[in-house]
Amino acid sequence: MAALPDLAFDPWDPAFVADPYPAYAELRQQGRVRYFEPTGQWLVAHHADVSALLRDRRLGRTYQHRFTHEEFGRTAPPPEHEPFHTLNDHGMLDLEPPDHTRIRRLVSKAFTPRTVERLKPYVRDLADDLVSALVEAGGGDLLKDVAEPLPVAVIAEMLGIPESDRAPLRPWSAEICGMYELNPPEETATRAVRVSVEFSDYLRELIAERRRNPGDDLVSGLIAAHDEDDDRLTEQEMISTCVLLLNAGHEATVNSTVNGWWALFRHPDQLAALRADHSLVPTAVEELMRYDTPLQLFERWVLDEIEIDGRVIPRGAEIAMLFGSANHDPAVFTDPSRLDLTRRDNPHISFSAGIHYCIGAPLARIELAASMTALLEKAPTLRLAAEPRRKPNFVIRGLEGLAVEVGR
Repeated sequence: MAALPDLAFDPWDPAFVADPYPAYAELRQQGRVRYFEPTGQWLVAHHADVSALLRDRRLGRTYQHRFTHEEFGRTAPPPEHEPFHTLNDHGMLDLEPPDHTRIRRLVSKAFTPRTVERLKPYVRDLADDLVSALVEAGGGDLLKDVAEPLPVAVIAEMLGIPESDRAPLRPWSAEICGMYELNPPEETATRAVRVSVEFSDYLRELIAERRRNPGDDLVSGLIAAHDEDDDRLTEQEMISTCVLLLNAGHEATVNSTVNGWWALFRHPDQLAALRADHSLVPTAVEELMRYDTPLQLFERWVLDEIEIDGRVIPRGAEIAMLFGSANHDPAVFTDPSRLDLTRRDNPHISFSAGIHYCIGAPLARIELAASMTALLEKAPTLRLAAEPRRKPNFVIRGLEGLAVEVGR
């Protein structure tokens, strides 16, 4: 599948996926909005526009709260995909008010700042243990040995998923997230449907167990959460919320970790500065998320006609907001192609904005800081062992692995 002749944006080209940022610069220069025929989407690449549209109520993650598929000019998904859409469409990321407002309010009653703060020692100890094992082995795959197990274990701990049940969580998540890529093939949908059923069945049993025996975990908190009208989450809403928290709660952290360290290895001056001054960790976390954004694209439906730069975008169209491009917009970031771990003015939108701002952002920051600090303290000689390969995915940006060595 090829991009338009005059458009460098081509999410199926390995060269573009390896480094989309020059193409983004070209796209920004060509105007504020461009139509991309292969996906039928309007591409928005400037930070100001992306930031504004994330808050614009004329757009939505869904349209079914206002229109049928036919009224909106869209075709309903195939019936055989129903298990995936039931799971996905009941999570707050893909809902709009009033359902989104109600569910986010109830989830927030269980997913409190105190809950996240209470996890800090667990996150720190787990990061230390994982990095210590990596050091003891003389190196390994930073992705599989540290980046993946840390956030998966943390969100599983929050949800109250026993350690013996955690092995399928990452594979389940990967299969479901495959559906968020552009024009996913049918085999991706088939796998996503299968794991949607498996994941839902598991969580249904876990919820039933927590109803019988409540604990000090997020699932128990979701069951107990209610508002002044005694409104509660349905079972499907709880299942979809748990899957969303797991997927969103570790995908960004995993990819930010490996993308970040790969960037550091390519910028030895910045890595040396970080090793010399660990107080840079907070700004380093933010800058690395900006520099190589883990979620490159976020889609919204046009519910009511909008105008961008004199171009009318009709109801029923789809907007593709390019987070990676917005995070490299020179109108907002001084010298955006430069990695600067001391960057203070850093309004990146890697966690989105508006009503869909990532509810797990504080936890992700804690995890990223914990793993980075552990690696700086326990593996000060950490170095790249082999050139990594990029995953072919464009929307969710990451590496196949990151082989590292630790000098003794």
